[in-house]
Amino acid sequence: MDRGISPPPLKRQRVQSTLQENLSSQPRSQSSVGHGLGPTSVRVFTWNINGIQPFLPASTLPITSFFKPVGQHSKSGLGNTTTTKEKSLPDTVGSPLRAFLQRHCWPEILFLQELKISPSDSKTPATLLHAVNSPLPSENGQDLAQKTRYKLDFNLPRDKHNARGFGGKLYGVGTLLREDFASRHVATVRHASWDHEGRVTIVELGQEQTKGGDRPRPLALINIYAVNGTSAPYRSPDTGRALGTRHDHKLRVHERLRDECLGLEGRGFDVVIAGDLNVARGRLDGWPNLRTYPQQHCLNRADFNNKFFGDEDNARSEASSSNNSDSSTTFDGVDAFRAIWGNELRYTYHPRSGDEWGASCDRVDLIIVSKSLFDSGRVLQADILDSPQERGTSDHVPLWVKLRLCG
Repeated sequence: MDRGISPPPLKRQRVQSTLQENLSSQPRSQSSVGHGLGPTSVRVFTWNINGIQPFLPASTLPITSFFKPVGQHSKSGLGNTTTTKEKSLPDTVGSPLRAFLQRHCWPEILFLQELKISPSDSKTPATLLHAVNSPLPSENGQDLAQKTRYKLDFNLPRDKHNARGFGGKLYGVGTLLREDFASRHVATVRHASWDHEGRVTIVELGQEQTKGGDRPRPLALINIYAVNGTSAPYRSPDTGRALGTRHDHKLRVHERLRDECLGLEGRGFDVVIAGDLNVARGRLDGWPNLRTYPQQHCLNRADFNNKFFGDEDNARSEASSSNNSDSSTTFDGVDAFRAIWGNELRYTYHPRSGDEWGASCDRVDLIIVSKSLFDSGRVLQADILDSPQERGTSDHVPLWVKLRLCG
């Protein structure tokens, strides 16, 4: 596309000033700790955790014990009587996920990918939410009303023909919303109707109003765990009939996700895609080399860059693309990390191997924003928390973006 990503000269000066002010206050440790968050901003964190199990209590009770009244004996002047009292969820000692949220000053939204929860398992999501909302030892003494709580939406596979491995414990995304933020700003949370593998959740925020009466475009935030293309067969979720390979399915998901984004923009939203896109966009995003074999990975990469970015963003990211893209069907997004940090070599996927940290890694987790959102100066900060400590038990590290809601 010929349309540039930079705003006009006067607006560019304001945008760059805003970005520099925020970046100058951001320590190079990539931590978001210590940044006061005004009521007009929202921080979205995203993290492929590669399985929920390490974030659950060491032992849990049967699901029936979460809700069943348990008899307790008490003594009174009338003799022994039996009363019932609802038994609480099992206590956790220092939930690692709550510790993560506390360490980063309680972000409003946390997207999780690759939960690996069986669709028939109703116990694990309840246990996870209880763990997230159980105060840490460091919170002892705080008034109950001051303790931060979250809501959880989880989207698990419902595809009986393609999500069958590991007893159904694969894929899945979870969305944690801070309760005070959700009650004021979240209009709806929904799962994409075209996704059967538990990969796409959409959070639509309500319309905000500035002090001057302006109404900026509301935000639609997409939590995604994209398809990893392989030569394995893909089958119709309805009939089980073979429909090519998972490479073919990956390309169809690119198309449907792009159409979802364009539809949201058509409804008046600015869009934010955040999650594991399973694509390293270009030369800057793979170390020591970008994956180029088999050839289909190169075709998948070019298709992704064509569908979600214009010429200028692809050039800035040194991203692989082809020349046959129809610009009218491009989302024309902005890669938030590249727009702010330029060609800095930072990565989100660090496989768990015996190699030294950083020996082999890729940037496949992305935050992509509508061009209009970036041009308006509402993308305030974005970063990757690339350290072994932040990776934790996963093979991916978290990343985040701070956005202006209004004001």
